[in-house]
Amino acid sequence: MSAAPDCLLRLQMLQPLPGDPGILVPIPPDAAGAALVQAIEQAVLDRQAEIAGIRTAMGLYESVYSRARSQEDIPFTLLTGDAAIGAALSHAVGACTDELLTVQPGGGRPTKYLEDAIERDLVILGRGVRQRTLYQHSVRAHAPTLAYVEKVTEAGAEVRTVPEIYDRLIICDESVAFIPTSDNRAAAALEIRQPALIRFLRGHFDRQWEEARPFGPIDRQVRSEAVVEDVQLNIARLLVHGFTDEAIARRLGLSRRTVATRVSQLSQQLGGSSSRAQLGYLIALQGILDTTSEQLDL
Repeated sequence: MSAAPDCLLRLQMLQPLPGDPGILVPIPPDAAGAALVQAIEQAVLDRQAEIAGIRTAMGLYESVYSRARSQEDIPFTLLTGDAAIGAALSHAVGACTDELLTVQPGGGRPTKYLEDAIERDLVILGRGVRQRTLYQHSVRAHAPTLAYVEKVTEAGAEVRTVPEIYDRLIICDESVAFIPTSDNRAAAALEIRQPALIRFLRGHFDRQWEEARPFGPIDRQVRSEAVVEDVQLNIARLLVHGFTDEAIARRLGLSRRTVATRVSQLSQQLGGSSSRAQLGYLIALQGILDTTSEQLDL
């Protein structure tokens, strides 16, 4: 036995002769292989049976779970198309009993929308609903939006502006919120009824609200110096970060021509520049943004 190759012994192709362990006899490879894999095959069969049992048990629980979930409110609903979005918003806003929060990016709003909104908003304000709205500073130069703001603030609404708003948001009574799903806000929106997510969105709104500038009684005649400074500083900030005039206009709710004019004025104030890169360098060199970093990070 000592002279037998280890590989043949491991594969059980040599086995002791019954009654005389000192003598090894050869075993056919197929018989030796069958004996070796038999235990493994049995273990595989046992595991497969265990897997089948788990799947059967989970299938029973899945039916119970699905029935329970079907009785719950759906926390997210995708609204596709302007008509579906408008209907859902009108229903939610019309049902408001406590507070309506809205964030409206993009500068001045279309006159038709403002005409529809004023009737709805005056009704809920008359019921005692607190309404707070955030716009961008650029609406202070848009006469139709200013007329709307004047009417709703007289009825008790609160309106403030910030230089930049990242996206549209509507929250009704902290029970339902609406956000767009893409840059094309009329294409699709997400209706949210998940309490934790609504609390998160409400916290984001409150932080912006605290930093925003309220409308004053003279805003229809002239924009305050602080608001003008906010706009100019944010144009400078975005310019330093490499944004084009078109991108700056889109983010701040301004026209491209307005942005180009402000950039030109900024260049003249800093002694002139031959390129946007040089202007960005001059802005950084002068430290224009350093003393207002907290304000500019809204």
